Amino acid sequence: MKEFYIDSDGIKLHAKLDVPEGMEKGPLCILIHGFTGHMEEDHLLAVTKAMNEAGVMVLRVEMYGHGESGGEFKEHTLYKWVSNALSVVKYAKSLDNVTDLYLCGHSQGGLLTMLVGGMCADDFKAIIPLSPAWMIPEICREGEILGTKFDPKHIPEIVKSTDDWTLGGDYIRVAQTIHVEDEIARYEGPVLIVHGVNDEVVPYMYAEKADKLYKNCKLVGIGGADHCFIGQEDELAAVVKEFFM
Repeated sequence: MKEFYIDSDGIKLHAKLDVPEGMEKGPLCILIHGFTGHMEEDHLLAVTKAMNEAGVMVLRVEMYGHGESGGEFKEHTLYKWVSNALSVVKYAKSLDNVTDLYLCGHSQGGLLTMLVGGMCADDFKAIIPLSPAWMIPEICREGEILGTKFDPKHIPEIVKSTDDWTLGGDYIRVAQTIHVEDEIARYEGPVLIVHGVNDEVVPYMYAEKADKLYKNCKLVGIGGADHCFIGQEDELAAVVKEFFM
């Protein structure tokens, strides 16, 4: 494992590159965490291990305001995350030992995967949104973010949650402008969506909706699994590994 930072317009993004033993050249998957998350979460480590076992290098990266990357959490927006992700894609494409490129993200990282997948459709052999929270722009337009309500026409400067996180109003303003369906339509390559059937954070119906919108999609629902696949990381890993085999 190699640990380093990737520059994104002056913001240092914390990254780790996990390479299968003995591999000198091969496919690489960029892996991105979710809202309030980081690269060392159990479900992401399980996915990393599964991909390595399938012969895929994994580039785990923490986005703006998360983990050990630069920026403050309350100042992050989806635009900043998109900019970060584009910097990471550019970095990955510059590596001489990468043959094919994949993109995978969990929750808000899954939303990011859907957005950047459409923006850079020619760059990815496949994309893998995990429990993708692609309803975020929609619910922000309606006046809610992860259970916290606000006036969507008069956005507060600060949004606080009972879960002990604080967002700046710019997060809401940015999210309201995004229409994920546009980027779904632009991506015609293979898509694997893995989603917990019992997910209470991002209801399973959003995975079913995305499955219908993508042109070449496989949806795997894991029965009994919650948003982060707690206690069922092995099932998640098995699905991901099979996709690459």
